[in-house]
Amino acid sequence: MLTDYHTHTERGPYTVEWLLHFIETARSRGIEEYGVSEHAYRFKQTAHLLDNPWTRERRTEDLDEYYGMILAARQAGHHVKFGIELDYIPGTERELETFIRSYPFDYVIGSVHWLGDFGFDLLEMKSQWVNRDLKKTYDEYFSILQRMVESQLFDFVGHADVIKVFGHEPNDAAFLQDWYERLAESFAHNHSVIEVSTAGLRKPVGKLYPAPQFLSTCYKYDVPIVINSDAHRPEDVGADYDQAIALAKHTGYTKLITFSQRKRVAEPIS
Repeated sequence: MLTDYHTHTERGPYTVEWLLHFIETARSRGIEEYGVSEHAYRFKQTAHLLDNPWTRERRTEDLDEYYGMILAARQAGHHVKFGIELDYIPGTERELETFIRSYPFDYVIGSVHWLGDFGFDLLEMKSQWVNRDLKKTYDEYFSILQRMVESQLFDFVGHADVIKVFGHEPNDAAFLQDWYERLAESFAHNHSVIEVSTAGLRKPVGKLYPAPQFLSTCYKYDVPIVINSDAHRPEDVGADYDQAIALAKHTGYTKLITFSQRKRVAEPIS
């Protein structure tokens, strides 16, 4: 079994014709469980969950049209899971819970992309890294990530150490390992799943998410995994899975999690 639940079709229209490009790539790469997980900030239905000048300019879509594409694909005989990627902003838990219950998602990805008004993984804001204290930024990111998991609102954690996206990594193994231990313990306590994502290989950092030592620490705490690409283009679905599978197996993982209607099942990794 191989999965790719973290994909985005947002560069094209919400039509089955466009979605088929992603589905066909998934099939060609042996992906048996394929799902779409659009960024929630793009939809008018989520304006109350995350609102800033950057998201306001990009809130151009209707979530019902997205869901309609999934339903049409299923009616045409394609096995497609319906997901969403939500930005976690501390203090919005009640609103997030209400929104999550309003659609029949197969899974909900929880991600942290914003530290206040700093979109740390955005090219438009990359220059702000110069003026930031690296360890304090990591502390802030990991603290919010832990709060997100403790909310127990999400089915799995998206790209758990995406904070390293531009290659800004503390040269302090003990500092990072302390956070890995705290987070892995929290993931386990809150019954969370994390993804092994190939997206970082296509970013400036050039590395998988999460770091091998982070994943190893999660394995020690019996935290389950999914394997995803975070593809934004059809050609990136299932990209570099040989590296993700090798890391997962080398760490000790033999199973990954599949989702349907927010219920999870462990399956052997292909």
